Amino acid sequence: MMKTIILLTGIASQQFALTELLKAHNPALSFRCAVTAEDLAAIEPDVLRDARLLAFTTSVIVPGRILAALGHGAYNFHPGPPQYPGWAPAHFALYDGARTFGATAHVMAARVDSGPIIGVESFIVPDKISVRGLEQIAYVRLAHLFWRMSRDLACDPLPLTELPIAWCGIKSTRRMYRDMCELPAGISAGELARRIRAFHDDFRGIQLTYSLHGTRFQLATAAPAAPEAPQVISPPLAAAS
Repeated sequence: MMKTIILLTGIASQQFALTELLKAHNPALSFRCAVTAEDLAAIEPDVLRDARLLAFTTSVIVPGRILAALGHGAYNFHPGPPQYPGWAPAHFALYDGARTFGATAHVMAARVDSGPIIGVESFIVPDKISVRGLEQIAYVRLAHLFWRMSRDLACDPLPLTELPIAWCGIKSTRRMYRDMCELPAGISAGELARRIRAFHDDFRGIQLTYSLHGTRFQLATAAPAAPEAPQVISPPLAAAS
């Protein structure tokens, strides 16, 4: 019997809406919320035995021992499509000039973004979108994906149905991101423009830098500009009918 949902989120403020949504489907559930790996490690083994873990926009890697101890599986909501597994997917998609983007729900496995896929949302990338705008739309689609899967996540103790969709593309990493932010000597004007558009974001404190004669220079942060993304209204995180 599934008794508990463990919510692992990127920030604590996300937990209230997600908890209320799941609780509306299954009032008998109890909840444990986590943001850090230490929060997860503090959850008792007897709780894990009757629990399902749901991860939402988190960078925490769940240890294999915790995944194995969960009685009702673990599912991750990744803010990128199956073509962009890994770290900072919106940045790499924008750099590649991707025409479509989206969000993915999948079974959590020991290897990051490798488990079977159970849900997908996709959309056309608007022209001239900024990386922040692309992330905003992806987040809205991810919230909608969670909303439309919420009944099964809260009520069905059995493994959720896997889709015939496979991960593809190169799995991005923090190191790959750092490498893209190190501007090489002799970089072309076109390549510089691509990197500025996709990576001039100070994401997780990583800035675009250039080295000259042993001195490292950082690109100055541009003044805030008007939002380039279309106005997007998030779907209500309410119980599905």
